[in-house]
Amino acid sequence: MTDDDSPSTVEHSRLAESPGVSGPWRQWGPYLAGRQWGTVREDYSADGDAWQSFPFDQSHARAYRWGEDGLGGISDRFGFLNFAFALWNRKDPILKERLFGLTNGEGNHGEDAKEYWWVVDGTPTHSWMQWLYRYPHAEYPYQQLRDENAQRGRDEREYELADTGILAENRFFDVQVTYAKASPDDICIVISITNHGPEAESVDLLPHLWLRNTWAWGRDDRAGILKEVVPPDLQAGGIRAVEAEHGFLGRYYLSAEGHPEVLFCDNETNAAELWGQENRTPFSKDGIGHRVVNGDESAVNPDKTGTKSAFWFGFDDIAPGATVEVKLRLSTNAPDEQTFGRGFDAVVADRRTEADEFYGKIIGADLDEQDRHVARRAYAGLLWTKQLYRYDVDQWLDGDRVGEPAPESRRAKGGRNTHWRHLALADVISMPDEWEYPWFAAWDLAFHTIPLAHVDPDFAKEQLVLMCREWSMHPNGQLPAYEWEFGDVNPPVHAWAAWHVYRIDGYRDRDFLVRVFTKLLLNFAWWVNRKDSEGSNIFEGGFLGMDNIGLFNRSAPLPPGFRLEQSDATSWMAFYCQQMFKISLELARHDSAWDDVATKFFAHFLSIAKAVKSFGSQHISLWHEEDGFFYDVLVPPEGDAVPLRVRSMVGLLPILGATEIPSWVEDECPDLTARLRWLQRRRPEMISPLLARKDGSEVRVLLSLVEPERLKRVLSRMFDSEEFLSQYGIRSLSASYRDGVTYDIDGRSLSIEYEPGESRTGMFGGNSNWRGPIWFPVNVLLADKLRAYGRHYGTSFTIEIPTGSGNHCTLTDAADLIDNGLASLFRPVNGKRPADGDRIESSDDPLWSMHPTFNEYFDGDTGEGLGASHQTGWTGLVAHLLRPRLPL
Repeated sequence: MTDDDSPSTVEHSRLAESPGVSGPWRQWGPYLAGRQWGTVREDYSADGDAWQSFPFDQSHARAYRWGEDGLGGISDRFGFLNFAFALWNRKDPILKERLFGLTNGEGNHGEDAKEYWWVVDGTPTHSWMQWLYRYPHAEYPYQQLRDENAQRGRDEREYELADTGILAENRFFDVQVTYAKASPDDICIVISITNHGPEAESVDLLPHLWLRNTWAWGRDDRAGILKEVVPPDLQAGGIRAVEAEHGFLGRYYLSAEGHPEVLFCDNETNAAELWGQENRTPFSKDGIGHRVVNGDESAVNPDKTGTKSAFWFGFDDIAPGATVEVKLRLSTNAPDEQTFGRGFDAVVADRRTEADEFYGKIIGADLDEQDRHVARRAYAGLLWTKQLYRYDVDQWLDGDRVGEPAPESRRAKGGRNTHWRHLALADVISMPDEWEYPWFAAWDLAFHTIPLAHVDPDFAKEQLVLMCREWSMHPNGQLPAYEWEFGDVNPPVHAWAAWHVYRIDGYRDRDFLVRVFTKLLLNFAWWVNRKDSEGSNIFEGGFLGMDNIGLFNRSAPLPPGFRLEQSDATSWMAFYCQQMFKISLELARHDSAWDDVATKFFAHFLSIAKAVKSFGSQHISLWHEEDGFFYDVLVPPEGDAVPLRVRSMVGLLPILGATEIPSWVEDECPDLTARLRWLQRRRPEMISPLLARKDGSEVRVLLSLVEPERLKRVLSRMFDSEEFLSQYGIRSLSASYRDGVTYDIDGRSLSIEYEPGESRTGMFGGNSNWRGPIWFPVNVLLADKLRAYGRHYGTSFTIEIPTGSGNHCTLTDAADLIDNGLASLFRPVNGKRPADGDRIESSDDPLWSMHPTFNEYFDGDTGEGLGASHQTGWTGLVAHLLRPRLPL
């Protein structure tokens, strides 16, 4: 929003009309998943292998239980009615209805999409959206991708679609879908297909409309029906139309300009083809595919009715460089002569202009064209990955009323999510990535809300509150981690995100702060009660989102009697304390009842700081004086505790414990002030984390977990280019371990090695790597806190960057260095973005170079993007970094 709080563009006005989840402009959006197969929700197997339980090879013929998927699709926010497009290049063995990728067992790194697509643009109300898919002319090489990747080890690069050679000479179609809302329930759709190859090529386009199967499971009989609209009901010429009738949504029409054949089948499993069982209908889910690909006319319903439909457009011999276009309209209005008249084109043109105006206000005018392009793509990606997530764990564990009973193994003690029966979500949630991660992760989501707050603060706030609602948060106060195991532990970053969303939104929505803060009180208590087993204020937590960062799997059970006291878990809790302290101070300014709550978190932080400064349990400190670094400590039942002397991100995170105390506190928070004065008189040793510095007439006060001398020593490691400092940010493991290092821990020889790229271990599935790469979220946090230190110390505290260079910088300079390093991943050097590495995206052909990708993490040496390739979730933070600094 603008500084004067008044909507300044048409899109801002639409946001004002639809502030909540049920707002009319939010009824339709990109809520259809990019992938539903291979998810935990669809896994009804006895062994819990989600990938094998519902593989890609069954997705075209098997009905989903909890959601749907498709190419560039949309749905209503409840997922009852869905629209997407399918393609056939007249060579593939199946319709191209969804994105393809490799499972853990099929690829050398696993869970990787083997397609090329990009979110091109979008606005927060989804009044304007564009999505682009690149479809090969040649037969899609499904098996070749599987076979080659299966042969490659973890030390080899993945085999990508471009490596097969089928995209050479630009032998592909670019298929772009554009959505422009004429009103909340009237959507103009344009699908264009461009042949970029050197020869004429043919392709079939099949825009699909279908109903999610809610009726086959014995819980919801609202099947709904689709049927073709024909004269006399259809009075307009040159149009084909399908009517959708649903008990909850009412009536919608999908109209198509032209004379395509209209095909119908049912969104039901083809059990005969998959398992040799009897089908519920002769026209199963894959019927349209069989009709188009195999010429089987009996696979579709001749009565032109069903629960899945498609318009079949065939385009013969599209010339090189030529574009064909199809117009469709999804509306509650019956089609007429005006459906595709001049008003249709005007809506598309107006929404495009309004999107430009909106981002003209959102994105800094001083940015160059490259940065503006990256920021807008990042926002668009974040908005596109707002997807419907339906999952009722209680129903999933017990099984449905129709079909075979749920296997007993699913409900066995210790089984997946058996302690999360209360969780029942049917909400639009911000996903990390539309394909590899079509499910939320609690700490990912918190980071998403920061850039989202710039374009859609209401949605950002709703997301943070949603994770704390009674149908999400565990009754014991734990936040759900992710569907693979809701009981895993993610770092507690919710309070930090809530504060920054409040700040970005103009420090005005205290009701939001109260809502999220009161629920986080429960979560904070869960951490204290569950993750401080000895009551020592030194915490455990498991892997804490940093999958393979340790010498061993930190989430695996330790030998009896052992425990791991974690530098990162303790740092996260100090950080959590400070964020809760900051929020309670803000609330206390307007309601004195919050004053003593602020005092509680102030006191709790001091206790953690004391434990970190002196000793953990068994008189072993997380701080190692000789190394000048913080480490995890392994505590045995007997004998001496052992510091795990691996310099990794876990030893940098104590830096996060830094928060400024505003000057107004003394006047406006009497309870906190009284407690502070009592401590100054009676327990002066307790308040050593309280650092005061006179800056002219002003006294600056900083609450810091790390005292200045220790901070300087840690930062000397952090900004050493031979250790953590990379050109593109801070590495997750010291590069000094390039040759590996081995430690003897309790009689076991354990090794770790700096791995700047993809993981070379199978820990946590081997799908992400915290042994060297650069990760956006922790870098953003480190820079945020260095800036807090910098405001406190000013020029009185400087460090060498790089270490040993003689170049002295303030901590504010250091924060800027990290932020600029992250942004530079997307800034071309000699025409190539570092994040694109040596992949086809780094081609100088504009067809590739115009499309930045947003990866999960980045090579610690080269900056090449790694992991999930469309993770505008937390990597979308780059849009936030490219904005002018907001006032504190």
